[in-house]
Amino acid sequence: MEKKSGHILNASSNLLGFSLLIITSLKITKISGNTHLDEFAGVACIFFACSCFFSFLAIRSKSEKRETRFETIADYLFLIALFCIVLAVIIVTVRII
Repeated sequence: MEKKSGHILNASSNLLGFSLLIITSLKITKISGNTHLDEFAGVACIFFACSCFFSFLAIRSKSEKRETRFETIADYLFLIALFCIVLAVIIVTVRII
């Protein structure tokens, strides 16, 4: 099986920063009270951070079985966080239109 922990770590950390940027911009513009956008971005931040953690553990793991398990967990957490970001983008799109 191809190791993808490094890719997950890179993408998760970048999207974690993007999610934090969304939350910060919503707080600065005081829009966060009107939508659920900051909640979705906050949940995405938690999942991206956990995905980073598990992908790092997979990279550092000595056991092949544990590495595969950590990588799978990181992969699913990344997918859930990505879904939260997609929901946030849909909310922004509907709000603008």
